[in-house]
Amino acid sequence: MSEKVLSGSRNVAIVGPYLSGKTSLLESLLWVTGATSRKGRIADKNTVGDASQEARDRQMSVETNAASTEYGGISFTFIDCPGSVEFAQETYDALIGVDAAIVVCEPDCNRVLTLAPLFQFLDDWEIPHLVFVNKMDRAHASFADILQALKSVSSRPLVPHQYPIGQGETITGFIDLITEQAYQYHPGAPADPIPLPEDLREQEHAARAEMLETLADFDDHLLEELLEDIEPPQEEILKDLKMELGADLIVPVLVGIAEQDFGVRPLLETLLREAPEPDTTAERRGLQLNAKNPIAQVLKTYCTAQGGKLSLVRVWQGKITDGIALNGVRVGGIYRLTGQQQQTLQEAPAGSIVALGRMEGIKTGDTLSTDASVKPLPIADRLEPVYALAIVSEKRSDEVKLSSALTKLLEEDRSLHWEQHGDTHEVILWGQGEIHLQVALDRLRRKYGLPMTTHLPQIPYKETIRKVANNIHGRYKRQSGGHGQFGDVYIDIKPLPRGTGFNFDEKIVGGVVPRQYIPGVEMGVREFLSHGPLGFPVVDVAVTLINGSYHAVDSSEQAFKQAARLAMQEGMMKCEPSLLEPILAVRISVPNTFTANVLRLINGRRGQVLGYEAKPNWNGWDEVQAHIPQAEMQNLIVELRSLTMGIGSFRWQFDHLQEVPEKVAERLVSKSGNGSGNSNGHG
Repeated sequence: MSEKVLSGSRNVAIVGPYLSGKTSLLESLLWVTGATSRKGRIADKNTVGDASQEARDRQMSVETNAASTEYGGISFTFIDCPGSVEFAQETYDALIGVDAAIVVCEPDCNRVLTLAPLFQFLDDWEIPHLVFVNKMDRAHASFADILQALKSVSSRPLVPHQYPIGQGETITGFIDLITEQAYQYHPGAPADPIPLPEDLREQEHAARAEMLETLADFDDHLLEELLEDIEPPQEEILKDLKMELGADLIVPVLVGIAEQDFGVRPLLETLLREAPEPDTTAERRGLQLNAKNPIAQVLKTYCTAQGGKLSLVRVWQGKITDGIALNGVRVGGIYRLTGQQQQTLQEAPAGSIVALGRMEGIKTGDTLSTDASVKPLPIADRLEPVYALAIVSEKRSDEVKLSSALTKLLEEDRSLHWEQHGDTHEVILWGQGEIHLQVALDRLRRKYGLPMTTHLPQIPYKETIRKVANNIHGRYKRQSGGHGQFGDVYIDIKPLPRGTGFNFDEKIVGGVVPRQYIPGVEMGVREFLSHGPLGFPVVDVAVTLINGSYHAVDSSEQAFKQAARLAMQEGMMKCEPSLLEPILAVRISVPNTFTANVLRLINGRRGQVLGYEAKPNWNGWDEVQAHIPQAEMQNLIVELRSLTMGIGSFRWQFDHLQEVPEKVAERLVSKSGNGSGNSNGHG
């Protein structure tokens, strides 16, 4: 059934939820096509896909891996993407550079909801994709039920290519719905044709009719044939499948068991016949494969401890040769990757995915070209950080190297972020979850020799005042031989509206405090407010210098600064200081079946629900808006994912400061030692 293929390559991403079997599928694809002489196993920590130490330690994919092979005269590059939601950025960044994607899932109707964000991304970017229902030997539902469940999370119609043949819970083969030929699986060998089982003829006929009717929605000629009961030729069916898949109008569905290589060869045949060629993908991006000007895009960055930096790129048009300058940076080697193995190339033609060496200053998502005027290609949105840890170098001498190492870490992973907090002065590492940050910390230790200790970030609490205090006196007088020190001030202190900040004014009459000393008064006030009576920075306060006196010899700016501090110390306690906490505006996205759970989650974290509504362009999803104290946010993502099968997410931003409830404030002030430090929490 193989058609003549017009292009020599295909780039295919393997995506799907955690534990769906993506890495096992890659191992089977490489073994079946002869790229490897021995299949690796995740348990044995010898797979091509999970070659990094961080992945093998956890027995899960933590970054994108590329592997090349050949089948049917075509060069295939498979991109194995992590399944954990904490590493979704890797998946999204890689998907924008492929011709098609294989969505791997388990035959569990209760788990198909975990595919929803992935299907949404694929549909938003119009990336052709097919579904491989893996682990069919563990199916606890009929194939029809599995298809129905999958349809609930896909905006594109699903088209079954096969119908499974089974005995009890064991799958023994499949029926090709295009040819109506049945096949029996054999371990380590291609499936053999067998007669179509009579007891499945009715189900097979219904599944095939569904496939043809779906295709007829996009082909008037096929629709006419079906209405007139004319059997369409196989060539016409294949042509429609190729066209509709290439345009991301349909989602073919295949079945198998990757660990036993069952269904893997038919999957390869489907990719060979129906997956779009690189020129089709390039045209969809408004590019021409055969144009002279080379254009490439970085899909993933690797910073290796020994081999330096590698940039995995999709060559969209033109040709890249070793030594060429892209974006002003000379290419220092071209490599075809199979996991961590590298095959040196002299050039990379349009349509290929290769690694470029030593592209310093180039980061994931960058568009590369010899022409500086080339418009940057679109990239996947950067995921907002949802989990944070404060990090401290185990050795003080390592602190100077930390900034450089973190910068390289962020080159590899766009969903990481770090900052030195202006209030707490902590170095805070942000990411997508606890495992995500632990992997980043492992890399800091292994690649850059920077072991870290961690703790929860401090909350940047503030304090303010509730009452006015007038005519507060502060006098500083010292005599120690020679010139003494003398400063004398009277101040008014009053609260300001929330969010105003700090205001200093003076109403000195008759020069009772000379002009040159007034800046010292303001300096003393500001220094006191940086660490108020409750132990935190003070905000939304106005201080006015109203009177004072000076000594012609002993007064100085420093003396008036000290006098101001004494006045503030006395006056602030009369103003009823109160503790403020940062409140975040949070938008939580979840399937509407979980909305009620999320409302309870918010209320249980001292949050205020502002409302919820249907999430635009997300069928069956809600977006809940709320105000939540920052102190209640640290493990929100952990609990949210636990409530929503791992797919709930949120975005946040600082909104305002709000008084801390009295009981909470008493506990915080007690813990801080009334001014000795901050309480731990989310930063």
